[in-house]
Order: sequence, then structure tokens, then C-alpha cells
Amino acid sequence: MANGKDEGSRHARWAHLRFSIIGPLLAAPPKHGELAEELKRLARKPWRHPITSAPVQFGFSTLERWLYAARGERTDPVAVLRRRVRKDSGQQRRLVGEQRDALCAQYQQHRGWSYQLHADNLASLCARDKTLGPAPSYATVRRFMKAHGLVRVRVKKAGTPGAERAQVRLDTREVRSYEAEYVNGLWHSDFHDARRQIVLPDGSLVTPHLLGVLDDHSRLCCHVQWYLDESAESFVHGLCQALQKRGLCRTLLTDNGGAMRAAETVAGCRRLGIITDNTLPYSPYQNAKQENFWAQVEGRLMAMLEGVRDLTLAMLNEATQAWVEMEYNRKLHSEIGVEPVRRFLDGKSVTRLCPGSEELRLCFMAETSRSQRHSDGTISLEGIRFELPSRYRHLDRVTVRYAQWDLSHVVLVDERTDAILCRIYPLDKARNADGQRRSLEAIAQTDAAVAATAAPVGEAGIAPLLQQLLAEYAATGLPPAYLPKNDHSDDGGSET
Repeated sequence: MANGKDEGSRHARWAHLRFSIIGPLLAAPPKHGELAEELKRLARKPWRHPITSAPVQFGFSTLERWLYAARGERTDPVAVLRRRVRKDSGQQRRLVGEQRDALCAQYQQHRGWSYQLHADNLASLCARDKTLGPAPSYATVRRFMKAHGLVRVRVKKAGTPGAERAQVRLDTREVRSYEAEYVNGLWHSDFHDARRQIVLPDGSLVTPHLLGVLDDHSRLCCHVQWYLDESAESFVHGLCQALQKRGLCRTLLTDNGGAMRAAETVAGCRRLGIITDNTLPYSPYQNAKQENFWAQVEGRLMAMLEGVRDLTLAMLNEATQAWVEMEYNRKLHSEIGVEPVRRFLDGKSVTRLCPGSEELRLCFMAETSRSQRHSDGTISLEGIRFELPSRYRHLDRVTVRYAQWDLSHVVLVDERTDAILCRIYPLDKARNADGQRRSLEAIAQTDAAVAATAAPVGEAGIAPLLQQLLAEYAATGLPPAYLPKNDHSDDGGSET
């Protein structure tokens, strides 16, 4: 009936074997006075052990106890035949209270130790302090630690406050697997340092950095590319390619690297309606899908490049693109049970159309305000002065958008509507030295009409306000409050 290969727990196997033995006696009860003979017959018969499959026999009293236990249970006669759990199950009788306290304190101080190292150090404590009693065996220590969740934990930089907070969070919070419900609902993105170096044209060896962007629902690799650094420029360069390949995502999950927290990255995602989220410090398990992808990169892609001695960045990128598109994205994924590209195409999607390259470039720019120097109509940006068009000469402060790695493309924007007004350029003093100057542009559309109807300078006469004051003063009837002094009379008379 039962053997070591049957499904179910050990206790369930024993229950099924016992019921198979005494079950026929319940289905067809023997006649009065014949029960003892039936039990003796069953006691002489060999049976297969439910765990080892070896021949085994059971005594008369044992079979009798099973029969009366099953006969007295009306709802589930198999359940009462299960092997009983020991009352001291889960308890280590050879591990006394003082030893448990010492072992727990030792674990709190050294979470990265193995079970064997904990057992050896506890034995040393017991040998030094006789009040602790004889040292428990390794099996006892291991069984106790596993039963109480005292498992080995590896935390990088264990002495930093951030690592300590991460450890406390890991000890007090559950860790659960998750998956986005929709395609392009959540993307993962991170950098990975290669385990080998590449050669540059100048002969130097450097370690390349791989940027990967994965879709959480389908596990599709949206884009992957090797770079020589982990800068914000490289991150934006790769992210924009992923957006143009697969469409706009809804949420982007990254770590707390400087490239991911750069002003250009945050501003670009905000303008595109992409929610940015970061994993908690020292918690790489929150981005486990990305870590699993790195393992495949090293285990398959980089392993196939071991024979290439002079590996260049161009060759590495070309090989990576071929491997991702032709193998990884089209290979059956063990976790989801289908190819990533197939799940990406067939799954429920929240994808949005991606704008063009120029619009993406304008999106991934930092935005700041600067004071205009009215003497020459310039602003200072990253230590460089930029000229503003004369039609904006009346503004005290202006808002500009730029990327730190490309100051050749700086635009002026309207801070109220976020509309792009124009592009501005660095100040060219050598060109301005030729003495030629453009005419001032109109600040508003009404400037031209005002200039056309304005009176020539010097012919405007007395201003309206002064005319009003003179009329009001004359209406008082008072003489002018001053004594005139004339050196010459109006009629040309002699001096008096």
C-alpha cells in the first residue's frame, strides 16, 4: 500500500497503512467469536513499512487497539490512526535554560556565524563555566536554532547605522514575493559591475558597468547596455532607449544610487508621468528579479566570452544585445512558465506611447532659476554665462532647463506653464567684439504700436500732471510764492 515514495507526511503514511490493515474488518465485521482469529491472522502477515518499505509485522494488541480506535470514530477513522506527536516535540531537553540564553545572546552578537561555529563557541563557554552544564551536541544546537528562527544572516557593512536599521526591519517584517499585474506597470533598473575587465583603445583595462531595465510582470529585458561609468548621463541614455523600445512604463523601481536620484532623472520621470520608487538601503532582496538577471548574465553570457582575450566595449555590447534578444527574452522562464516576450505581448498592458528622441531629451533635464544681469542680458549656469534674447530683458529671474553633462543644449522655459520658450547659447565675447549689435526686440506685441504713436523726444510739452498742478495753483488766486529777480528789464531799460 504505502512506501517511501508515496506523497504525504510520515504521519499520514502511517495512518493509511494502519487503516488498510484494519479497514476490511470495519467494512465486513467478522462473526461473533471470530474477531480474535482475524486479528491473529493479520498479526502473522507481513506488511510493507510506510517509510522504508521493509517487511514489518504488528502484534495482536496493537491491531486490536487500532481497530477499536477506528471503530469509535464516525467522521474520520483515518485521522485517529495517525501517529501521535510527542509532548516534548520541539523542545531540546539537553539544552538547559542557561545554555539557551547564552546561545541566543551569542546569536544576537554574531548573526553571520554558522551553526557549527555557534556550537563550538557554546561548547567553549560550557567548558569555561561549569554552571552551564555539559555542552550540547551540534545536532541539538542546530535543531534549536532552526526551530527558533536563528538562521544565518549576511549583512554588508554591519557597523553602519543604515545596515543596522535594515537588519531590524528584516527581523521584524515579513519578506514576500510580488509581481505587477500589468505589463509595463513596474520596471526594475540597476547597474551591475562585470567580473572581468575590458580593454580600451588606449590599452588600459577598466571594469564595465551593465545597465539593465526589466519589466516586472513579463520579466522581459527592455534594454541592457554596458557603460564605462554609473553616471546619470549613462542611466538616462539607457532608460530612454528602453522607453523607446517598449513604451512608457508606469513605475520605475531603482536603488538609491546617485544616477537614479539625479535631478535630471527625477525631473524626466515626473514629466513623463512615471512614478519613481527606491528600494530600502541594504535591502537587495527587494529587487531580487534584477539580481537573478545578473546571475544569468554572468553564468551564461560572460561565461561564453571567457575565450575572448581582448574584449572591447563594442564587442561586449554587441554580444549582450544578441544574447538578450535571441535567448533570454525568448527562452522559457521557469518562474512564469512562458517566454518573457510572449508574456509581454499577451499580458494585460498599461503601456503608453513614448515621445520622440528630442522630446525625451528635453524631459530629462534639471530645472532651475537664475537672476538676469541686466547690464548685458546674461545669466550664469555651471560657471558659464549664457545670453538671453532681448525680448526677455525685463525679467529679473528666468527659469532654465539643462542637463549637467550637455551644456550645449539649454532652454528657457515659462515657470507658470512649463512651456519651452527658446534655446539659449553661451556668451561669445570674441564675436561680440566686432561692435555689431542687433536692434532690441519688442517685449510684447503692443510695443510696436506704442513706438509708432509716441511723440518725438523734446516735443511732448508739459506733462499732464504738471499741467493739472499749475491749473489748481492758479485757481487759488494767490500770486506765485517767490520774488522774481531780473538783471535786465523786459523793455530794454537801464538798470535800476
